[in-house]
Amino acid sequence: MKQAVVIIGANLAGGSAAGTLRDEGFEGTITLVGAEPHPPYERPPLSKEYLRGEMPAEKTLLHPPEFYADQGIETRFGVRAERIDTEAKAVALADGETVRYDKLLITTGARNRRFPIPGLDLDGVHDLRTIDDSERIRDEIAPGRVAAVVGMGFIGAEVAASLRSRGLAVKTIEGFKVPLARVLGDEIGGVLEAIHRDHGVDMIFGDFVDRFEGGSRIERVVTKAGRVVECDFAVVGVGVQPNVEIAEGTPIATDNGIVVDSLCRTNVEDIYAAGDVANHAHPVFGRTIRVEHWQNALKQGPAAAKSMLGTGADYDEVHWFWSDQYDDNIQYAGFHTEWDDLVVRGSLDDRKFVAFYVKDGLVDAAVAVNRGKDLRRTIPLIKARRPIEPSMLRDEDVDLKTLATT
Repeated sequence: MKQAVVIIGANLAGGSAAGTLRDEGFEGTITLVGAEPHPPYERPPLSKEYLRGEMPAEKTLLHPPEFYADQGIETRFGVRAERIDTEAKAVALADGETVRYDKLLITTGARNRRFPIPGLDLDGVHDLRTIDDSERIRDEIAPGRVAAVVGMGFIGAEVAASLRSRGLAVKTIEGFKVPLARVLGDEIGGVLEAIHRDHGVDMIFGDFVDRFEGGSRIERVVTKAGRVVECDFAVVGVGVQPNVEIAEGTPIATDNGIVVDSLCRTNVEDIYAAGDVANHAHPVFGRTIRVEHWQNALKQGPAAAKSMLGTGADYDEVHWFWSDQYDDNIQYAGFHTEWDDLVVRGSLDDRKFVAFYVKDGLVDAAVAVNRGKDLRRTIPLIKARRPIEPSMLRDEDVDLKTLATT
């Protein structure tokens, strides 16, 4: 009998894994299950070009809609997977169907965090995760309207930039002192704050939402400090959490996601995980990490597919992503949670620099503003795990690409 692969999660990781299985010569059955009614698509445009109405929906798709039938990939779009029976090797779907597998890949991704804030369910209070969410926010865009954006992480900052670029008044509320302080620190966050202020965004920092108020529809946001932000609609972006519920009641180990080794294998034989939901043992950083970026989903899905076929290798990608806000380009590579030293090459004031996050003498990560080429030259250095003198990182005459082998 032909082998059967089931992929739970019809997103970028799941869709790219399905395509890779066929590219690698797998001739068995592939069933791609997804709760959304859409075929796999890319999420980065949802807060940028698609939200601004500059990109049609078909341009967000990973593959053309006919790709899956052409490749003999069975799809169950708009159907949620409810349970995994690891003994029977079967997945129960919400429509009553049961799908058998020989190997299973979990790519269930993540969902937006929703805190118990009064008024969160009012009409006009949005969050952004799916293409349908982006369309609902896009429908709110009209001249003279005021948007409240709660949270100034990457999604919140991109939404604020997109709405401001469309001419809306934008007011933001962020609990930290600057945008992206938790990830990039106060110094780099201050650069992003200045960018948004230059474009007329009204920002509140060090305060949190107490409640959303209005009749049947939002009219204002009230903060813990008593500030009142009048608005026509709101977008809430306060982080995501991995979708691990499918593993409940099974032996599959979870800890800030579904735990996998460097080959994307869970602790249960023949079950793998990839993408936003996977907390994987990273051979470069020597720890388990969970990454919520486009590049990781696009590459880890295929890596898991190859592991399922027995041809995989350690997944050791140095993670990279970008964010476009107005005319400024921000790029990040690596993985860090803390640092001893922040070493800057270039000028923060000119908004053209690379900043290196150094811990125990090693560059764990780097962020670049309007210096994307230099950021990409830093990736081999991060992967090499070689101690580098800070003066060499700062020195514009030193080629970053050579530091990995110096």
